[in-house]
Amino acid sequence: MSNGKENRNKWLHVRLSLEEYNQLQDNYAKTTCRKLSEYSRKILLGKPLRILCRNQSLDEFMAEMIQLRNELNLIGNNFNQAVKKLNSLSKITEYRDWLISFEVEKKLLFGKVDRIKNRINQLSDQWLQ
Repeated sequence: MSNGKENRNKWLHVRLSLEEYNQLQDNYAKTTCRKLSEYSRKILLGKPLRILCRNQSLDEFMAEMIQLRNELNLIGNNFNQAVKKLNSLSKITEYRDWLISFEVEKKLLFGKVDRIKNRINQLSDQWLQ
């Protein structure tokens, strides 16, 4: 291999019961290993493993933030639909004045909502690693 790693060309076949395989998968999922073969080699050769620690309060926070992001998206969609309907009534002078001031408020609101959504996305990306 060009990257200097040792080429693995020996096979080890192991038969497991369904229960043993499920336990192996559960334990593997709790580590930082990217592949089951990497996890298995570390276990068999007695090498150290890095176990993931999940912060339960962070998990709950992220679930709530994801739900909040979805609700913000729905509110934004409903808001846009209402504005389109109001724009169709723009022939009336009062509505035109209200729409002009409303546009400023809308930009501020959507700016804040976008900041919240971006932060939620950043946190969810960190959380999923």
